[in-house]
Amino acid sequence: MKRRAGSSIDKALVDVWQREVGLLSTRNFAHRLGASEDLVLRLDMFRKLDKHRGCVNTVSFNAAGDILVSGSDDRRVIFWNWESGEVKLSFQSGHNNNVFQAKIMPYTDDRSIVTCAADGQVRHAQILERGLVETSLLAKHQGRAHKLAIEPGSPHIFYSCGEDGLVQHFDLRTGRATELFTCQRIDDRRRYMPVIQLNAIAMDPRNPNLFVVAGSDEYTRLYDIRKYKWDGSSDFGQPANYFCPPHLIGDEQVGITGLAFSEQSELLVSYNDEFIYLFTREMGLGDNPLPSSPVSMGSHSSESDASEMGGDHRSKASSSAMDVDEKVAPQAYKGHRNCETVKGVNFFGPNCDYVVSGSDCGRIFIWKKKGGELIRVMEADQYVVNCIESHPHTVVLASSGIDHDIKIWTPKAMERAKLPTNIEQKPKAKSWMYHVSTPQDLMLQLFSMQRRRTSSEGSGENSAAGRELLDLILTFNANSDGSSDDGGETSSQDDLFS
Repeated sequence: MKRRAGSSIDKALVDVWQREVGLLSTRNFAHRLGASEDLVLRLDMFRKLDKHRGCVNTVSFNAAGDILVSGSDDRRVIFWNWESGEVKLSFQSGHNNNVFQAKIMPYTDDRSIVTCAADGQVRHAQILERGLVETSLLAKHQGRAHKLAIEPGSPHIFYSCGEDGLVQHFDLRTGRATELFTCQRIDDRRRYMPVIQLNAIAMDPRNPNLFVVAGSDEYTRLYDIRKYKWDGSSDFGQPANYFCPPHLIGDEQVGITGLAFSEQSELLVSYNDEFIYLFTREMGLGDNPLPSSPVSMGSHSSESDASEMGGDHRSKASSSAMDVDEKVAPQAYKGHRNCETVKGVNFFGPNCDYVVSGSDCGRIFIWKKKGGELIRVMEADQYVVNCIESHPHTVVLASSGIDHDIKIWTPKAMERAKLPTNIEQKPKAKSWMYHVSTPQDLMLQLFSMQRRRTSSEGSGENSAAGRELLDLILTFNANSDGSSDDGGETSSQDDLFS
């Protein structure tokens, strides 16, 4: 069989030869091997981790990579030896609703864990001797608290965000939270939304002073913690930079569900009912993205401050619209579906060479970061895949979602996978996504569905909305015996962003 010139097999052979003769260091060889497309194409399910009794909303590896921590609708946190499938530790989180995030703090011997949940609480768990666990309440959001961001390399500092729009700073040495700001809308659009409901927060690994938040509008906002006055004497609510694809500016139908920084400070943003985009520093819109804005007119940020905070700040409002048009469009990643849940996004590979996301169709999608080429579509869950986490040192993925288990993926397949020629979304039963265990839940869903029906009048979508309405009522009747299935961190777009 004739091999294609420059194939990944040829490159792998050259890398092995270079390592053997001393032209390639062991570290660089491991990095090149980990970024090999051949390994990505051989990813296959290695193991299922099945002990949770609800949707698994969060998975993450410890720094060493030998432990996977997960959190679920069952309100439990589990430590796994993912290679053997053994449960090393399982404990009640202390939350009284679905656990949305659970992360191990670095440099704590895996004994310090922070969590947030649908009850709005942010909690700290400490593993004591003989496997005893002590949990404590650190702070509370008004509404669901979706995500946490840990300061790189710090065993003490992390941040939280929630649907109340609040961003909080935590120092575990003090055991309390500092309320930094509440994220506000930037204009008079979306007046029905008093604040921006935040779904995601991430920190720049190359500069821990910088973090981004995003949620129920089209903008990702970047902040510099150095601008915050800890005596409360200044307003910290003004972002240092905004990011948004030019064609989505002003779009009231979109929101953001996931954020991730690469090791090169590139920013991934996953949009609800749209695509995933990759931004570099130069793609920022400045400290106010609106043309003819008084705030923008009054901005006097220096060039050095602008460069340091990840973007060039505009001080002339008349140039704002032109700047948007002239900017290089961010790379888009297409093919998945992100409509029904608060779905994350991530990088994969030792040099963040790939972009990975779950999908409403129960599959995992993998793209090349450079160029946006889709190279893998993997059948994963029966329902929605929400979380994809990359191992810190090797070619291993962990995925979870509406299913009650966790899938571990390793490059063990004998044959290289081929991309399906026709990637169609698999039909899904609608009942899993509705919280209809109470009359209040039913009324909320009916209101959201009526908005969708109104917006689709005169189109073919209206009859589909009618069938969806019937499904919803039947689901409510089936659950009216008092039983409740939270269904994970899920919602329709109107519930998320209204």
